[in-house]
Amino acid sequence: VRDRVRSKMERDILAEVNHPFIVKLHYAFQTEGKLYLILDFLRGGDLFTRLSKEVMFTEEDVKFYLAELALALDHLHGLGIIYRDLKPPRILLDEEGHIKITDFGLSKEAIDHDKRAYSFCGTIEYMAPEVVNRRGHTQSADWWSFGVLMFEMLTGSLPFQGKDRKETMALILKAKLGMPQFLSIEAQSLLRALFKRNPSNRLGAGFDGVEEIKRHPFFVTIDWNKLYRKEIKPPFKPAVGRPEDTFHFDPEFTSRTPTDSPGVPPSANAHHLFRGFSFVASNLVQEPAQQDVHKITVHPIVQQLHGNNIHFTDGYEIKEDIGIGSYSVCKRCVHKATETEFAVKIIDKSKRDPSEEIEILLRYGQHPNIITLKDVYDDGKYVYLVMELMRGGELLDRILRQKCFSEREASAVLCTITRTVDYLHSQGVVHRDLKPSNILYMDESGNPDSIRICDFGFAKQLRAENGLLMTPCYTANFVAPEVLKRQGYDAACDIWSLGILLYTMLAG
Repeated sequence: VRDRVRSKMERDILAEVNHPFIVKLHYAFQTEGKLYLILDFLRGGDLFTRLSKEVMFTEEDVKFYLAELALALDHLHGLGIIYRDLKPPRILLDEEGHIKITDFGLSKEAIDHDKRAYSFCGTIEYMAPEVVNRRGHTQSADWWSFGVLMFEMLTGSLPFQGKDRKETMALILKAKLGMPQFLSIEAQSLLRALFKRNPSNRLGAGFDGVEEIKRHPFFVTIDWNKLYRKEIKPPFKPAVGRPEDTFHFDPEFTSRTPTDSPGVPPSANAHHLFRGFSFVASNLVQEPAQQDVHKITVHPIVQQLHGNNIHFTDGYEIKEDIGIGSYSVCKRCVHKATETEFAVKIIDKSKRDPSEEIEILLRYGQHPNIITLKDVYDDGKYVYLVMELMRGGELLDRILRQKCFSEREASAVLCTITRTVDYLHSQGVVHRDLKPSNILYMDESGNPDSIRICDFGFAKQLRAENGLLMTPCYTANFVAPEVLKRQGYDAACDIWSLGILLYTMLAG
């Protein structure tokens, strides 16, 4: 039963995530006694095989792999998922040398009200102390494993490894780490910050999450926007020729004779457990929207973020208005525990169902030029979307101040926006409300890279008649022509809006 539950959970997680550094699920199907997941084939092999050949990596190599890995983990954490089994064999390389993490059989999606999981799982040498002592763990446990992986890649050995399982657990809980002196000061500093036995003191565990790690001096040379777009050249490009080449994988596995696994006799509740398991290149099955506005609910992911008794004002202090819309109001707010400033969009659920906007922001908000959703609350009447505070203001305000932009300025701004819109369209998402007041700057610098597209209240994801989200590989073969025609119309409207934006910037 445990294996069946894990299989279903792995399928659910893979269907939910959409990230450049996480393996993609294309299909899932089942027979009477077996379950099948069809995933990306990563011909570059796994990081463990490369590590075993090279013994250890240079710090520049490690910096690149860890940076991509940090973005992948942050995406999972944003969906309420703890990975829990981070180690080199779980990290695969694509043909270009970029990483993709895989194998979510031990990942935990359902967590209790204080976001803790309690089961004892994972590979012992990579376990965080709080996992070993079974006192409950959060996403912070992944950052300990992140540190173990960093140590192993830099030194070729594990930081805590005894002669048996019991001794290894004792070392993890109490041993003082001997820091190799050949490591740079920055690398040693990052390792010490990750190897905090109190999970609340661990780097990445604070309210800023991955931003704490991204700001660490070890990563000072990383351009995170370019990294996300895969514009930074990987340190190693696997030499792959034919599609069937497998020489980057451990011969221990590739030399085996392929055999189908034996079918497990289905249990009495198997049909109930795996109802909805089958999947065709989509991320989610969503029930049709309720007609009664009082019955509108947000996406199930949101329900995992907080317990039923936690309210927005318990954690945040509401400040002045930032903007007012037809169905919502945006205010500045302050997180009480950290005194960090954010923006909160308060949506009246009786006027609009916010679930589509929430899904889009959770799924694509890690893009460097899309507003990042930090937290979500739902008190039954209102939904509170906590987002990064855009201190640079609106593109509209900048146009009004300058009267008009030079062609060079307008070109740089439009390039960033167009690239982001192209990304959304490639994922089957149309914004449908692109205008200067929905384009914000992260800071006062005016740097086009600091631009964020916000307000996805009118945005839509391409869906089939059965409610399935339509990803690009599904669209071409399965979507009805009239659905595609509608999506093409919406996408064309976004392109038209880009033209209006350009004209407004140049002509004022």
